[in-house]
Amino acid sequence: MTSTRRLRRNPSFRNPTFFSTWLIWLVGFLAFPIAGLAGTAVGGRVSNPVAALIGGAVCGVVIGVGQVLVSRRRLDPLIWIPLTGIGMGVGLLLGSTVVNYRTTLAELALMGAITGIVLGAAQAVGLPPRTRGRWLWALGMAALWALGWTVTTLVGGNVEAQFTNFGAIGAVTVTALSGLLLHLLLPFHPASGVWLRSHPITSST
Repeated sequence: MTSTRRLRRNPSFRNPTFFSTWLIWLVGFLAFPIAGLAGTAVGGRVSNPVAALIGGAVCGVVIGVGQVLVSRRRLDPLIWIPLTGIGMGVGLLLGSTVVNYRTTLAELALMGAITGIVLGAAQAVGLPPRTRGRWLWALGMAALWALGWTVTTLVGGNVEAQFTNFGAIGAVTVTALSGLLLHLLLPFHPASGVWLRSHPITSST
């Protein structure tokens, strides 16, 4: 009798659960408050076009870095990060100009929708070719950015400070829902597996 061992691919690696992938993406909400502070530190209050463009771009770069880190390699950093910076900068410039830098609930929601549609369009270009319905991402970001500002305002966030980005509650909301959308459009599939388990096979000689 001889005994050999057959290696089997770990099914938990080959078929990662949606929940684990979504939870990793959710951790990315931490990038939003950091991005807001960085954008405001560099560009100042969003009270003029230059501040909106520069602060928004810095904010976008930080958000892009955070999203790449929690994307499980679905997003290419060399494409996603600069496009997120450009989209956020241009989007915040347009959105804040349209509402004349005012901070009422309706105006922040409108600013968020405009920022989100420009940002989402830029990011949609950067999604991998295998993405399904990539332009749904742009529409989703328009709705989610408006929602982020709405939630932040309703919970009493200091929106009068004219930050480049919404607060932590808005960030959690946007990140959680964008994770669902990303999974729908771009499910996580490992490029390769790892042979982790082995089982003995007994044969006679």
